[in-house]
Amino acid sequence: MLVVAPNKNMQHRVVFTPSGLDGVVDDGVTVLEAARKLGADVDSVCGGRGICGRCQITPSTGVFAKWGITVSQDSLSAPAETEINYRAKRALVPGNRLGCAAKICGDLVVDVPATSQVHRQVVRKDLDLEPITVDPSFSLFYLTIPEAQLGDSISAADALANAVAAQHKRRAPEVARRTLGTLHAAMAKAEGEVTVAVRHTATADQIVAAWPGFVDSAYGIAVDVGSTTVAGHLCEILTGEIVGSSGLMNPQIRFGEDLMSRVSYVMMNPGGDVELTRAIRNSLNELIDSLVNSAGVSVGSVLEISIVGNPIMHHIVLGIDPTPLGVAPFVLATNESVSGWATELDLNLPNAGYYVGPCIAGHVGADTAAAILAEGPHRSKEMQLLVDIGTNAEIVLGNVESQFAASSPTGPAFEGAQISAGQRATAGAIEHVRIDRKTLEPRVKVIGSHLWSNEPGFLESLGDTQVKGICGSGIIEVIAEMYLSGIIDKDGVVRGELAAKSSRIVGDERTFSYLFYEHGETKLFVTQNDVRAIQLAKAALRAGIDLLVEHAGMPTVNDIRLAGAFGAHIDPVYAMVLGLVPDCPVSGVRSVGNAAGAGAVQALLSRQLRHEMEDVVRKVTKIETATEPRFQQLFVEAMAFPHKTAATPNLAKVIDLPLRERKTDESPGSTRSGRRRRSTGGVAE
Repeated sequence: MLVVAPNKNMQHRVVFTPSGLDGVVDDGVTVLEAARKLGADVDSVCGGRGICGRCQITPSTGVFAKWGITVSQDSLSAPAETEINYRAKRALVPGNRLGCAAKICGDLVVDVPATSQVHRQVVRKDLDLEPITVDPSFSLFYLTIPEAQLGDSISAADALANAVAAQHKRRAPEVARRTLGTLHAAMAKAEGEVTVAVRHTATADQIVAAWPGFVDSAYGIAVDVGSTTVAGHLCEILTGEIVGSSGLMNPQIRFGEDLMSRVSYVMMNPGGDVELTRAIRNSLNELIDSLVNSAGVSVGSVLEISIVGNPIMHHIVLGIDPTPLGVAPFVLATNESVSGWATELDLNLPNAGYYVGPCIAGHVGADTAAAILAEGPHRSKEMQLLVDIGTNAEIVLGNVESQFAASSPTGPAFEGAQISAGQRATAGAIEHVRIDRKTLEPRVKVIGSHLWSNEPGFLESLGDTQVKGICGSGIIEVIAEMYLSGIIDKDGVVRGELAAKSSRIVGDERTFSYLFYEHGETKLFVTQNDVRAIQLAKAALRAGIDLLVEHAGMPTVNDIRLAGAFGAHIDPVYAMVLGLVPDCPVSGVRSVGNAAGAGAVQALLSRQLRHEMEDVVRKVTKIETATEPRFQQLFVEAMAFPHKTAATPNLAKVIDLPLRERKTDESPGSTRSGRRRRSTGGVAE
C-alpha cells in the first residue's frame, strides 16, 4: 500500500459543525488533533488509539458557498488499519470516520454528531399541551384463535379478521399486506392467543400489527422537525400519556445555518437533495431510538409517527426536491397532508405509518399548521398574534372570523449565529444579562449555574464548564439592556462618547463595542455589527407582524404568544424593548413553548383534531412578504429601538425607558407617579 507523506508546507481550512468553529491546520494532522487545536468539542476516551470509537465524525463533500470552500473525497486519507479493525469489531456508523485515524488532506467540512460531543447540546423545546380528548386512529384487540386443523381452508389473515368481528362485535378488518409475514409467528408463539392493532380510516379498518399474547399498550411518536433542532415526544396513543421526550440538533446545519443556504447546497451539488434527506432521516432514527430505549418499549409497538416542519424540511423528509421553494413563486409540491408506511421514509418503525401535516404556503409550513392547532387563534373571539421565532419566523394573526399568516426571513442571528460571541444554548452559554444604569457594569447568568456573575461562588458553581459565548435569550437581553442603559441609541449606534465614562466601551476600528463578560483570557463583546444583525432580524420579524396587522384591518392585539425553542425563553419585556412585537399590556405577552410540537402531539392522538388542522389551514389567508409593496417601508421603521413611529405606552408603564425616548413612548397626559417600573438595575429577579 502506497503511503504519501504529509506535506508540512501545506495547510487546509477545516470547519466543524454544528459549532461553526473553523481554522487552518497542517496537512496530515488527524481530525481529532485539528479539533483539539481549534477547540471543537470531540470526545475521546482511549486517547486516539482507535479503541473507544467516541471520536466518530461525519465528513461532507461538495461546494460549501457559505465558507467558500470545495470538499472532495480526497480531503481525508483512506481508512487506516485502526479504522478497518474497529469497523470489523464494533459499530462504526455508516458514513462516519474515526477522528483519531482520519488525516486531513484538503479543505474539509466535518460534522460532530451529538454522540461524539463531550458537552452535548441542550435542546430546549418544551411542550405546553392543553388537555385534549383522545381520539386515536388505532385500537388493540386481544384474540383467541382456535388451533388450525388439517383440511381447514381458512387463512391466518381470515382467522384474525373473523376473530375481531366475532369476539369484539366489529366489522371484519382488512389485513395490511406488509403485515402478512408476521401473522404465523404471532399466532404460533402464544398458542393462538394474539393481540392485533387495527387502524381506523374513513373507508376501512386494517390490521397493521400482530403480537403473541396479551398486549395492552401501543405508542406513537410526534416530531417537530425544525431547521436547527428536532424534537420528539413518545406517546401512549390509547391513553394520551406522554411517556418520553427527546431532542437533538438537526444535522443539516453542516449544509447551511438557514434554509435558503441548504437549498443553495442542493442547487450547487447534484444529489444534494438525497444527501439532505438521508441526513434528516438518520437523525429521525436516532431520535426514535432514544425515545423508545429511554421508555423501555420496542420499535414494533410504535404504530404511527406524526411529523411537522417548515416547507423545506417537509419536502426533504418526504424525499421531495426542495429547490422550487428557493425561487419565486415558491410553489409547494403539495399542501395536503401526506401518509404512508414509516419504512417508506427509511424509518426504523416496522409496524408504523407516518402522517406529515399539511403546509399553508411556500414559506409557511406544517409546523405553523400544528402551532395554530395547539394555540387556537381560529377558536378565539379576541385577536391573537402567534409568533414562532426561529431561523425563519412564522407569524399568524387572527380570530374566529379570519386568520392571516406570513413568514419573515429573520436568519439565524437570534440563535447565536452571525453574532461575534454567539453560540447555541448549551452548558456555559450566557442566557441572562443585566447592566447597571449608572456604572454600565454588567452581570450575567450562565446555563448550568443558578448564580449571577457578581455573586460569591459563581465561578466555583461552573465547575469545569467554561463561559465562551452567549445564546439567543442572552443576546436579546444584552442588546435591550444596552439600549435601556444608553449604551446604544434608538438607531442602534454604540455611543463611543461613553468610553470616557466606562472602560467597557471599547474602540473597534471606526465603531465601538461593549465588553459584557471577561474572565482570564476570555473577553466577550457586543460589536456594532452584532447590534446591526439583531436589528435586521427583528425588523424583518416586526415588519411581517405589522403587515398582517394592516391586512387584518389594524386591530388591537392584546394576546401575543411567542412559540418555538427560542421564543420560549424570551422575557416579554425585553421582546417589547427591542420592538420584536407590538406594544400591548405586558401581561398579554407570553411564551407558549414548542407549539408546533404540541400540535403534532394533538394530531397524533386525535383524529378529530387532525381533521380540524387540515380544515383550518385551507381558510388561512397567506401573505407573501416578498411581494408586498409596504414591507420595505415597515422594515425601515422597525429598525429603530423599540420602533421608529409606533408609541409604546404600555412598555413605559413597567420599565424606565431612556430619557430622550420618553416623550414619544409615554401616553399623552400620563405622569410618572404611581407607575410600577422595573428596577434600574434591570428586570427584577
